[in-house]
Amino acid sequence: MISFAFCTYNRSDRLEALVAAMRAQQCTEPFEILVINNNSSDDTLAVLERLAAQPGAPLRYVTESTQGIVPARNRGLAEAMDSDILIYMDDDELPHPGLVEAARHAIHEEGAQCAGGRVEVSFAPGQRPRWLENNLLGFLAEVNHGPDAFWIKDDTTPVWTANVAYDMRIFREDPTLRFDKRFDRVGNVIGGGSDAVMFRALLERKLKLRYRPDMVVDHFVETWRLKRSYFLRLHYRGGLRFGEHRMERATKELFGVPPFLLRQLLSHTARWLRMSVTGQPGALRQGMNAAHTFGMLRGYRRRGRSGAPQGSAA
Repeated sequence: MISFAFCTYNRSDRLEALVAAMRAQQCTEPFEILVINNNSSDDTLAVLERLAAQPGAPLRYVTESTQGIVPARNRGLAEAMDSDILIYMDDDELPHPGLVEAARHAIHEEGAQCAGGRVEVSFAPGQRPRWLENNLLGFLAEVNHGPDAFWIKDDTTPVWTANVAYDMRIFREDPTLRFDKRFDRVGNVIGGGSDAVMFRALLERKLKLRYRPDMVVDHFVETWRLKRSYFLRLHYRGGLRFGEHRMERATKELFGVPPFLLRQLLSHTARWLRMSVTGQPGALRQGMNAAHTFGMLRGYRRRGRSGAPQGSAA
């Protein structure tokens, strides 16, 4: 059995088209559609009840009462524990034909323990801002590592829960391998990173990770993300969590932080201001570097002098 799953929060208007695209998938093995409702306050449950009664692949839905993407994703793992494969995507996406069969083939035929594919960014019904350079699309969840399948060896070619399949034996055999609650995201807000932490955990365990370009989803970007401030806040949040949970304690500190962080912050900020004033290309990307460093600095201080990075499997 394959569980084709997504977590959802207050996006009932997307569910009908999403479930229809999921049911249109063709696969040589049976699959169910698994939906984890994370306390939606709109009519999500009513829509899911109606969709569950329709023909096609069976739809099963549960409500995770603890708010946050991490509890929802871990609930999905628990609900799919008896499945052979769990395929995760998001509720703001649509799968292309062939995704489920490609995931099945990667795991059952090629021996992958995790497989992920391409995520294509769509701006509909909005428009792409002129300032949004191609090198920033990855921060809107785009993934494209080329037209050929390959084995993933390091973190330069990541795959995310926007489009990823797991051999469920890795979770049955290792109860510590779960999404990390320290990198939670509650509601439709910025930040999180639990899928990136999970990806690193799989790499650290030296599991067999596969990139499959024929596993494709469209990712629809909401208009509130199409602002420069979004990218700055996203990087600040990422730095904050890295500094708080993953940085090693420095042997030398100044005002409670490593001196090199202060130097980096001053350098990045000065360069950002200079590029912004002169209108140089890449000014926003440089501002993101400054925001990330500032987040690291604050996260490091937040942990306190006596703290240490808290280890977690995922």
